[in-house]
Amino acid sequence: MAEVLVLVDHVDGKVRKTTSELLTIARRLGEPSAVFVGSGFDAAKETLARFGAEKVYRVESPEVLEHLVVPQAELLAQLVADKAPAAVLVPSSPEGKEIAARLAVKTESGLITDAVDVQAAGDGSGGVATTQSVFAGSYTVSATVTKGTPIVAVKPNSATPEELAGAAADEVLDFTPSDAAKGARITESKPKQATGRPELTEAAIVVSGGRGTAGDFSKVEDFADSLGAAVGASRAAVDAGWYPHTSQVGQTGKQVSPQLYVACGISGAIQHRAGMQTSKTIVAVNKDNEAPIFELVDFGVVGDLFAVLPQATDAIKAAKD
Repeated sequence: MAEVLVLVDHVDGKVRKTTSELLTIARRLGEPSAVFVGSGFDAAKETLARFGAEKVYRVESPEVLEHLVVPQAELLAQLVADKAPAAVLVPSSPEGKEIAARLAVKTESGLITDAVDVQAAGDGSGGVATTQSVFAGSYTVSATVTKGTPIVAVKPNSATPEELAGAAADEVLDFTPSDAAKGARITESKPKQATGRPELTEAAIVVSGGRGTAGDFSKVEDFADSLGAAVGASRAAVDAGWYPHTSQVGQTGKQVSPQLYVACGISGAIQHRAGMQTSKTIVAVNKDNEAPIFELVDFGVVGDLFAVLPQATDAIKAAKD
């Protein structure tokens, strides 16, 4: 059975949920092999083994992470040449998509980004069949790679992580980035301030606020906390300085695909819809019954979010007690 390479998304060995999703998908295509770059492998190994990684190709050299994404693309290209994998899976994050694009060029392979489903091709060819969100999420298409090694960037929450014990056999690689890969160097990084809420792109539930909050996100945050959800914001709210840019959901912000998305006081402009319309279930709260967001939702509530959300929050808390 051919290997499927999965680029591990982690912070100092704390493996993110996106990686467990990718390992689950990889088992549909072949034998999962994780690619781990950086420090903290001892902390990560248990998680990688638990979700089915049979091998772990590991690079500890700090140079790989000190110089943005090019060294990681070179590393993956080297593995593609040496191991001839059935596919390479990476998270569909800004960094992941740039790595995937550079890898596709280096290996002369086809690339699929923003995949929301990945399966083995049903024709027995050993290929990869994907479902892809395109044109700012306005269309869903079936796509497959016809040249080289399929390189697929998969959106978070595209699969439910399933545990299946793997050996996670550790193989340390001797890898040195080329001089060309060292053209840009990271000079400083700071950890994101902890909020106690899930990461926006990984959360199963996202509650977002927009212009209708008038800058007061307290009811949105209270409702999100009652659900254990992440908090997002529309571009209008972010541009007004009401919420951090890191929380923007939209075409020029973060693209999310949670199980449940709740839009509060958001009109539903195409810019915002592009970042969330692949969500499994969408709920909107807006006092304008003609807001474009209602064309997209599964459930809509016409009302003032400052009246609706506290009631919903109380009901959820009561149901938990």
